[in-house]
Amino acid sequence: MEEFNILSLLIILAGAWVGGTTAKRLGYPPILGELVIGIILGPAILGLLETSEMISVLAEVGIILLMVYIGIEINFRDLGKASWPGLLAAIGGFIVPFGMGYYTIKYFGGTDLAALFVAIAVGVTSLATKSRILVDLKLLNTRIAYVLMAGALISDTLALVIFAGMLSFVDVGSIDALGLIWVAGKALLFFAFTALAGYFLLPVLGKFLSENKIKNRTFHFTLILIIVFGFCELAELAGLHSILGAFMAGLFIRDGVFNRQISKEINDIFHDISIGFLAPIFFVSAGFHVTLEVFQTDLLLLTTIVLVAMVGKIVGTAVFYLPSGFGWREGITVGTGMNGRGAVEIIIAGIGLEMGIISAEIFSILVFMAIFTTLSVPLLLTWTTNWLRKRGELIHQESRTGILILGANPLGLYLGKHLRDQDEVTFVDSNRDLVEEAKRQGFESFYGNILKEETLETAKAYEKGTFIALTGNNEINLLAAQLAHDAFFIPQNIVLFAPQEGGAGVELLDKIKASSMFASKTELAPWIFKIRAGDIEEQTEKVEKLITTRKWVKQHQLGADKILPLLIMDPEENKRPFHYHDEIQPGEKVIYLR
Repeated sequence: MEEFNILSLLIILAGAWVGGTTAKRLGYPPILGELVIGIILGPAILGLLETSEMISVLAEVGIILLMVYIGIEINFRDLGKASWPGLLAAIGGFIVPFGMGYYTIKYFGGTDLAALFVAIAVGVTSLATKSRILVDLKLLNTRIAYVLMAGALISDTLALVIFAGMLSFVDVGSIDALGLIWVAGKALLFFAFTALAGYFLLPVLGKFLSENKIKNRTFHFTLILIIVFGFCELAELAGLHSILGAFMAGLFIRDGVFNRQISKEINDIFHDISIGFLAPIFFVSAGFHVTLEVFQTDLLLLTTIVLVAMVGKIVGTAVFYLPSGFGWREGITVGTGMNGRGAVEIIIAGIGLEMGIISAEIFSILVFMAIFTTLSVPLLLTWTTNWLRKRGELIHQESRTGILILGANPLGLYLGKHLRDQDEVTFVDSNRDLVEEAKRQGFESFYGNILKEETLETAKAYEKGTFIALTGNNEINLLAAQLAHDAFFIPQNIVLFAPQEGGAGVELLDKIKASSMFASKTELAPWIFKIRAGDIEEQTEKVEKLITTRKWVKQHQLGADKILPLLIMDPEENKRPFHYHDEIQPGEKVIYLR
């Protein structure tokens, strides 16, 4: 039995942290940094580390848990957000580079199976890569964002389905009709059983736990691990790889099966254990198998694969996108965003290397292809989105609509009257009189304790895109926003933060991914008094240069007169709440109270 080498594990984890953090700060996914660190520490450059039985076992567990997390992150209902254009882009962005990758390897004398592995790698799109870049470029509320997310989900799923078929062929080992039918039958039985278990058995189990009030997080985590490894063993018995079992398990243990809050906590645990611990071991150790000799011996093939991956992805997406009617420019923009690669193709390529289907040279080429194509995404996507923005063709589109406001006070109602011009506004309050007043003014309004899930459930928080907490109590506002984020996954949470002594600090906003309303600490009571007394004046100011909301506030509150920036209105007169994590674009107006 190989000795457990703590020093090697320490170096791998420390290196993964350094590489991942550096890549993240540069705007790239941590996976990229982990691969590069593996190449540096491994035989290719420094030769400090090499793969071992211990590292291989931990890496295997790491990719299993990572595939669970990827499965959890995929919600097939989300694919409908991009609708028809998203499906077109996703299929075009997969099929065209897939075909080009396959015939490239065949042209260079590779086997059919090796060509298929390469084809999958160039066809996949990285969800993790785009998520960070979309946030940085403030594109999450655009149609492009939903098309890109749909493309990643579909391409990952297509890649794994094709991968399952390839494993079936490898298991047969020869072209035997009966053997192929038997292996294909086992694979179909696996997918059928796991789908039935996911749709019917797991919800029954979740209901049983809920009815018996079993809410112990550790118990749930252990139970889910048993389900995951059970699915993995079923995949192995069917002649497939364990990652397919992990992926299927992840698809069906997402929110809706178990208690919502526990599901959120379990998802976070899988994220931390996989992405924070075990998966980096896999990606760093993957770098150990990379050889730099490909730049001398296979430079033509490397260059060709990178070009095929980039051109195939961008052109394939743009061409298939044309029937959507949204134009070739948006199609090219989507294609540049889909050009990044990430976890799934490296995992599949690693399995191909382990099975002897692809060589170390091909594996190295695929790793460098993933690195080079991912490096191109921020540059190309920034250029193409700015191109669309200047032409007025960057379309905003919300996946979840509706605004839920905590606090049916006069300021909340004043804000709600503006916002309901383009979106449905719902109020929640623990004061019955305020709830009734909101109803009299034509708003849907609910009475209840905001810190109870039942209240948010009644207000249909699971459908809302924005939650605004407008009470005078910082702790209530923060706790309500945290519940809205953790239990109901409301994407945008905005919190009024009063300048109170002691108590909760504004730094807690970042922990729950919330933003401060009005982009500054604001006392609620004086503005409620002013609105009730009719002692306010609404004004607007057009912005000529790009400016952050925080800087706008600093520029306008230096004088003696206090103002309250309420909303930002774009040239099409669409309004959005004025909050800290936002920018005011040239031509937009700020609506404020004085």
